[in-house]
Amino acid sequence: MTNTSLEPGTLSIDAQPGPFHFDPARTALIVIDMQRDFIEPGGFGESLGNDVTLLAEIVPTVAALLDFARRHGWLVVHTRESHAPDMSDCPPAKHARGAPDTRIGDHGPMGRILIRGEPGNAIIDALAPVAGELVIDKPGKGAFYATRLGEELAMRGITHLFFAGVTTEVCVQTSMREANDRGYDSLLIEDATASYFPAFKQATLDMVRSQGGIVGWTAPFSSLKPLDGQS
Repeated sequence: MTNTSLEPGTLSIDAQPGPFHFDPARTALIVIDMQRDFIEPGGFGESLGNDVTLLAEIVPTVAALLDFARRHGWLVVHTRESHAPDMSDCPPAKHARGAPDTRIGDHGPMGRILIRGEPGNAIIDALAPVAGELVIDKPGKGAFYATRLGEELAMRGITHLFFAGVTTEVCVQTSMREANDRGYDSLLIEDATASYFPAFKQATLDMVRSQGGIVGWTAPFSSLKPLDGQS
């Protein structure tokens, strides 16, 4: 679905590996897993020995990106990695991951880990969804697997996706690859995504935009600022 010529209403921003063209009326922002358990001190992420400040640092940029998308009338989608309380949607192979006392479904500092309805599973207050925005609970790493996301985007005629969230190399990259397989053109906002391992983030950015954008495009949030007043 890459544009070969710019149609009326199409906008373009500077990105890597080249300009990213999109129609704002057919664009969605997908914010991946900005949940308390991953970002706040005392959550699941920190209990595994990770420095959560690396994820918390992107919150102001993600908030600014959300404000931009809302002002420009884009569809906004939030995802949460989460499982049913009975864990019927959590495969044994996934449940086996993590430290022995901090597995999915176990009781952690913010309630049962990655279980829907638990305090730690909530999106952080600074990035909370507003009325009319989609919230997708996903049992896997990718936003499309075993969710209604594909149907929701198709119903709205969405063709282009902007991505933000955590972690870059796991749930964000997986979701972008799923989107690529489904024919979407996707752009990852570089300073609105993060990893507990900065080298992993950089490697993912390089992979996404390699070989002419084999998975998609990347750009900093500042690349969007010239669009104010254009859509």
